[in-house]
Amino acid sequence: MEIQSALSSGLQGFQNATEDAKKAAADIASQTASNRKAGETYQVQANKETESKEPVATANFQAPDLTESVVKLKVAEVQAKASAAVIQTADETLGTLIDVRV
Repeated sequence: MEIQSALSSGLQGFQNATEDAKKAAADIASQTASNRKAGETYQVQANKETESKEPVATANFQAPDLTESVVKLKVAEVQAKASAAVIQTADETLGTLIDVRV
């Protein structure tokens, strides 16, 4: 296996992990925001129900599941660690080869 190939694979894996982590973090933020908004809507609805019995319309926004997003974030963390280990190993291997040839 070529060292450059290992470095490229490690870098590509690390970039993928970064993108996955960003997406999972955005999903967590949107879920948290939608939960907060749902709580506010519920409070407004409860206040209106004490005044009148008209139903309050709520948006049908489907936010990603919070548990799934947290798991995806953890998977991205493990992927980043594994990719960093690949990059480190390729770097050490390259250093060893250079030391041998000198």
